[in-house]
Amino acid sequence: MEIMMKEEVVIVGGGVAGLATALALKKVGVRALVLERSNELRVKGAALTLFSNAWLALEALGVAHKLTSIYAPYKGDAWLATGPRAVHRRALLESLIEELPTDTIRYSSKLHSIETTTHKHHEAASSDVILHLEDGTSIQTKVLIGCDGVHSVVARWLGLKDVVHSGRYAVRGLGVFPEGHGLKHEVQQFVDKGRRFGIAPLTDKEVYWFMAYQPLPNKDDEMASGDPKLIQKSVLESVADFPPVVLDVIQHSDTSSLTWAPLMFRYPWDLIFGHLSKGTITVAGDAMHPMTPDLGQGGCTALEDAVVLGRRIGNSFIRNRKMMSQEDLEREIEMYVKERRWRSAGLITASYLAGWVQQGGGGGSSGVGWLMKFLRDSIFYKSIYRRIGGLVHYDCGKLPTVSTVPSEFEHDGHNKSD
Repeated sequence: MEIMMKEEVVIVGGGVAGLATALALKKVGVRALVLERSNELRVKGAALTLFSNAWLALEALGVAHKLTSIYAPYKGDAWLATGPRAVHRRALLESLIEELPTDTIRYSSKLHSIETTTHKHHEAASSDVILHLEDGTSIQTKVLIGCDGVHSVVARWLGLKDVVHSGRYAVRGLGVFPEGHGLKHEVQQFVDKGRRFGIAPLTDKEVYWFMAYQPLPNKDDEMASGDPKLIQKSVLESVADFPPVVLDVIQHSDTSSLTWAPLMFRYPWDLIFGHLSKGTITVAGDAMHPMTPDLGQGGCTALEDAVVLGRRIGNSFIRNRKMMSQEDLEREIEMYVKERRWRSAGLITASYLAGWVQQGGGGGSSGVGWLMKFLRDSIFYKSIYRRIGGLVHYDCGKLPTVSTVPSEFEHDGHNKSD
């Protein structure tokens, strides 16, 4: 038997993008229902590094203080003066979910299909979105936001092309040292022959680590098996020639934290020329702009999306006296897409190039390897990386209040509520 529910806003996906968007909407007075396919909070991945753009977004959401009181910033060069911080993924998600009503998330809710219906009311045409879930439930909503990850159902419905494989893979984990790891609170990176290994202390007893790599002979099948013990064994064998600190961190890994994944991304031109919205349906986070992790901007950009989308929908909601005006919402969502399209495409491009240069130094002939190493060490790190890194110095703006939103007569589609 089909069950029909009605909601103002539905968000598909309960990860960083989905929960942050729900919180942004709550801040502007709009209730959202989050559909999460798993049966509990999804915490895949040990940690993530948040740069200044993410912290500005978290401040706009009102939760930055929860994390800055626990996680210390890393010291950086002058261009990175704000200092990134690595945080446990669970801590970030919990800081968001704690601010949401308890009935915000509907777990075990897998989206099956999307349809739209158009009807007339007093000569004015309007449309609704109807979501069909695999459990037989149908939900009618005015706004649909896809935050359902790299293989997004909503993105596919919008007509966005499938993501592509970068040709590289990544393993991530959490090293646990009950007596303390004794490392300086700084990020360390080791690069050699198509392998890049990073170490980022989270606390005095935990260290987040990652390895991005090109295909490894006789190792990829073991990695892809998903068996944590096999992943740990394969990584140790793959970096046997790295400094002892690398091996020590891997050996101290909490095996339940180990994850392996191919590094996927969306071609930037698919964002530039593709449909990122249709009516009141749009996407955010990895559903919009999956990118390689080489600039650490996946989660950061998702938080930016949440604030911008919350501001746009909030502008409409407040301007229309707390009513959901479809025509006005469509205009605001178009402005959200306009605001996010080029920045997201630029970050995808910069992330891919950063990974290609950093890990291209060991493959091919010795001549090619020498050239790539020269480009990486003498040009990329000393000049280009700092310019690319400037992309993290971005303020996505604030969320609106009644006093900051222009009336419908003043509306020009360009308010940013700074």
